[in-house]
Amino acid sequence: MMSFIELRNIKKEFKIGENIVKALDGINLSVEKKEFISITGRSGSGKSTLLNILAGLEKSTDGEIIIEGEHIEKMGEGQRIRFRRENIGFIFQSYNLLSQYTALENVALPLALKGIEPKERIEKAREMMKQVGIESHENHKPNEMSGGQQQRVGIARALITVPAIVLADEPTGNLDTKTSIEVMELLINLFKEKGTTFLLVSHDEVAKNYTERTINLLDGKIVDIE
Repeated sequence: MMSFIELRNIKKEFKIGENIVKALDGINLSVEKKEFISITGRSGSGKSTLLNILAGLEKSTDGEIIIEGEHIEKMGEGQRIRFRRENIGFIFQSYNLLSQYTALENVALPLALKGIEPKERIEKAREMMKQVGIESHENHKPNEMSGGQQQRVGIARALITVPAIVLADEPTGNLDTKTSIEVMELLINLFKEKGTTFLLVSHDEVAKNYTERTINLLDGKIVDIE
């Protein structure tokens, strides 16, 4: 029986001048539904490239990316955008909040993109903000919030559509240790509550303590699975 996510011999190459750089070099990985996995490795190991390929933000040079039976590598750009919008939530290291929008508007944005009516999306955004403990900041813009508060807004935005998969790229990378622990505890609680599949890229040792499996990358290859 096929796993929820199957990566088969994934390769990603970049041409820099006359040189070919292998960002990913034959990645094979199976992820089950409702599993929480961390992907670790030093800078340049291919962690973020792997996440971007899973999200359909980048195309692999070779290999198969199969999510719930669908071959992502065979999709055109429009198909990948639709698939991502319907199935994937993304949490960014740098938060990627829209500076002109309030926290509430940022959280509600994925619902607007899905065509949800304004009243319903505001109600759902308020409920999601309450779940991440940031409801008192709904009218604040990003520059009026701390890094931890902005990341909570980013988490709420990623989860508001209850996606099948959440991809988190260094979600604690810009946070201090105390706030990193708070964010990881929030993520694990939401993971248990929502029943989604989490893949988290991190070089932070704190993150490894919360995930079910840790995939270690080096030079674009999986070198260890803990």
